[in-house]
Amino acid sequence: MKRVPAVTLGCILLLFVMNMHAQKGSNESNKQSESKKSMTTAGLQRATFGSGCFWCTEAVFQRLEGVVAVESGYSGGKAPNPTYEQVCTGTTGHAEVTQITYDPSKITFDELLEVFWKTHDPTTLNRQGNDTGTQYRSVIFYHDEKQKALAEKYKKELNASGAWKSPIITEISPFTAFYKAEPYHQNYYNDNKNKPYCMFVIGPKLDKFEKVFKNKMKKE
Repeated sequence: MKRVPAVTLGCILLLFVMNMHAQKGSNESNKQSESKKSMTTAGLQRATFGSGCFWCTEAVFQRLEGVVAVESGYSGGKAPNPTYEQVCTGTTGHAEVTQITYDPSKITFDELLEVFWKTHDPTTLNRQGNDTGTQYRSVIFYHDEKQKALAEKYKKELNASGAWKSPIITEISPFTAFYKAEPYHQNYYNDNKNKPYCMFVIGPKLDKFEKVFKNKMKKE
């Protein structure tokens, strides 16, 4: 039986020890990365609003200081993983929504509600402008009881104030699921500013929004 030279055994042992240290270092690095990731997201909250075409809503909330991310998608229906074409039929029960991740130390849910109600018509049932259907309904999907209470309080106060000639019919329902829309719907206005809908519908809306909420806008 051929013996393995001692030097070879020593090399094997050394490589084994080095590999163990490398794995430990990698695991520690992964833990630190995960820790940093959790620290980065700690304290952030979410809001989910439907106020007509999600291209418009996304463009509005992206510009607010304290908003970390905005995604366009579908909520409120029963069909799992719906496509845009399916939602457009009005048979899935889903509404076009934007899911907003925000830092409550920089912008509150109350402030998001103010922007929500002042940037669309909450008195028209299943319609915003020329966009009609249940998928375009005015809706707040609350993530906790605090959001529910604030939304209902704000809605009641707005109706009592007479700010709108007609009653506010915004739906306030519990959040159940969010299905992210297709990639071409994300960041739509910023990527398609020269398209007709962006130029003639979203652009003017943003101009008005930026004048009213100029103190809440992200710094350039």
